[in-house]
Amino acid sequence: MSDAIKHECGIALVSLRKPLDFYMEKYGTPFYGLEKLHLLMEKQHNRGQDGAGMACIKKDLRPGVKYIDRVRSIETNPIVDCFNEVYDHIEHLREMFPDKFNIVEWLKENAMFCGEMLMGHLRYGTYGKNDISFQHPFVRSNNWKTRNLVLAGNFNLTNVDELFQRLVDLGQYPIQTADTVTMLEKIGHFLDEENEALYNKFKRVGYSKKQITPLISDKMNVTNILRNSSENWDGGYVIGGMFGHGDGFVMRDPNGIRPAFYYADEEIIVAASERPVIQTAFNLKASEVKELEPGHALILKNDNSYRVVQYANNAKKTPCSFERIYFSRGTDADIYRERKDLGKALVPSILEAIDYDLENTVFSYIPNTASVAYQGMVDGVNEYCSENKKKLLKEEKNITPEFIDSVFRVKPRFESIAVKDMKLRTFITQDNKRDDLVAHVYDVTYGVVRPGVDNLVILDDSIVRGTTLRKSIIRIIDRLEPKKIIVVSSAPQIRYPDCYGIDMAKLNDFIAFRAAIELLKETGQERVIKKIYRRCIKQLDLPKEKIVNHIREIYKPFTAEQISAKIAELVKAPEVKADVEVIYQSIEDLHKCLPDNNGDWYFTGNYPTPGGNKVVNQSFINYFEGKDKRAY
Repeated sequence: MSDAIKHECGIALVSLRKPLDFYMEKYGTPFYGLEKLHLLMEKQHNRGQDGAGMACIKKDLRPGVKYIDRVRSIETNPIVDCFNEVYDHIEHLREMFPDKFNIVEWLKENAMFCGEMLMGHLRYGTYGKNDISFQHPFVRSNNWKTRNLVLAGNFNLTNVDELFQRLVDLGQYPIQTADTVTMLEKIGHFLDEENEALYNKFKRVGYSKKQITPLISDKMNVTNILRNSSENWDGGYVIGGMFGHGDGFVMRDPNGIRPAFYYADEEIIVAASERPVIQTAFNLKASEVKELEPGHALILKNDNSYRVVQYANNAKKTPCSFERIYFSRGTDADIYRERKDLGKALVPSILEAIDYDLENTVFSYIPNTASVAYQGMVDGVNEYCSENKKKLLKEEKNITPEFIDSVFRVKPRFESIAVKDMKLRTFITQDNKRDDLVAHVYDVTYGVVRPGVDNLVILDDSIVRGTTLRKSIIRIIDRLEPKKIIVVSSAPQIRYPDCYGIDMAKLNDFIAFRAAIELLKETGQERVIKKIYRRCIKQLDLPKEKIVNHIREIYKPFTAEQISAKIAELVKAPEVKADVEVIYQSIEDLHKCLPDNNGDWYFTGNYPTPGGNKVVNQSFINYFEGKDKRAY
């Protein structure tokens, strides 16, 4: 995406099902879990550049020995920084105690992350300072093993204020309203209740306090804890958790907005945000890695058993389509096919835009994440070219060698045009310094486009703000002097904010919204803007379940093509000489290409939870009142 945005985090959980001696004997190391966690996190580093963190639970240690390890980093290379801290510690132990370094029991007591259950987190914060206090995993400590909680997740809740008040009503005194703290305290509250209930149950039948702790470990009902904790959550989430005594879980929201996958065999149980990273780490076929279904949780017990349970009521499954278009790794078999289909679906509109003139058109893409969709577009253009040649040959009655040469001389021209030659994170640069940076992020290939003759088609995976297009890409491409620039988005127009983990929170950031507003003003329909504002204000005191998304009316008077045409005007700077056209994916083709991932609220305004309508409502109020702030 040329306008890069922050997005959801990533998690990885590894639980060893055998004693550490088993891994020492089979793999030559008791740090097998740590090594696999490292690989899982590195393979998901696209999900986190702001920070990384990991934690480990060591089971069945004697009293007085530390059994929870945690490291976190917000350095430039946070994954490397975290693992270097652990590896440096291990190497120091090797140098200090070489004679004990092969004794697994000693290593378990003394070496960091030499344990049976490990969890990692990659942070890509959507807001808030990049401070170590924001970095997962979070720990809720207690002297009782069964009350210790380690939590990490990929999530965003829309109703944090409401949940904060519920914690207060439960008698707690939380000091922050962040959704992470809210989740930690909510799960912690019901963890305490579960402990209390089991303690009283076993005390009544005569067990001593010392005898009760292992009984609580065995009988703890993790499903009930998750069910009670999440009853009022509104948002998208995948959350991993570990308890001090060795139980753990990974839970996915009831709508399946955020992705989660898992694998289990006799040696290991593993979960992660993406399927191909598990495949790569353990050399598996895609069919061996299971998707964690919405509203379900993978429950891990301290006896190394596991089960998948439903903890929440059924809801409409609406997995995030942006995951498939952009965020997830394109190496997933299904995602690769879907992205190719998205590119291919655009070919009819592209051909129409170039008036079917393949001879005088150059095709390219930007950025690298659009390469798979580009391959689909290439396939579609080649197919059209082949069919057109067959048609010409079939219709021609006087086929001469010259005619055959003229038919086969025409072939699509696919070139590498725009090159990102500086690794500048323009999307987090301060606004007053951003313009100069984005103008120098990309360079172009000279000598490929014939000035004044060729059309230039550039495929992007999505166009969100249009900032980089206007201030950098189109200006630079225009240096090649193409007759026409056609910018193509494999995603539909982004019209509404996201509130489930992706950093798209302000309506006025979206080029599609700004285009619709401009059209309303140009056509004398500014009253629509004020009418929607009044309706949003009237909804402020309503429960989120009763709020309606009136912002759809902004777009209602216009076709998608009219809005795209206005976007083309907005992204064309005055000095650009070439004609500019913008083509977006249609909603219909999006659904055809991604039939099992129909979470399309950014494009349609069809939010899967009531909190979504509340967020878009507040976002429009902020826009109308000139408040440059988030709606949640």
